[in-house]
Amino acid sequence: MTHTPGKVVTRDDVEPVRWMGEEGRFLLRGEDTGGLYSFFEVTTSPGGGPPLHIHEAEDEAFYVIEGRYSIVLGDEEHDAPAGRLVYGPRGVPHKFRNVSDGPSKLLVVATPGGVEGFFEGLSDLMAKGVPPSPPDMIELAARYHVEGLEQVGPPPGVRPGTRP
Repeated sequence: MTHTPGKVVTRDDVEPVRWMGEEGRFLLRGEDTGGLYSFFEVTTSPGGGPPLHIHEAEDEAFYVIEGRYSIVLGDEEHDAPAGRLVYGPRGVPHKFRNVSDGPSKLLVVATPGGVEGFFEGLSDLMAKGVPPSPPDMIELAARYHVEGLEQVGPPPGVRPGTRP
């Protein structure tokens, strides 16, 4: 077992990272936890959220702290107001969408740790002004060891076969 020193983090001291209508603050990174998990806050704009996707090697827990989300987990859609937690185990298709009129916020625990590199890379791709293609996202996931990331549906609010 890897031992790491403790850490105290103040949310506002963590620089936000922006990607595809979302903003994340990585409060505990993989290197802070010996690779065990990452802990971060995600703020999602109204209607925003990731497309339906699968992680083959990562588990995620989503705890809503502000606003309201619709969270799809497998074949079921769940209403997720503030105070609700939804656990997305590896291998289960999932997505979330902010269904509030304003920004909504989640706390996310992802295991194993290290997913923050993927989002920082996605932010860099987005800075080029063109949404990354699914192959770009798969390559980025492989680079940061987000194992088996597979997009299986369009982003929220986008019909299959069209681009946002």
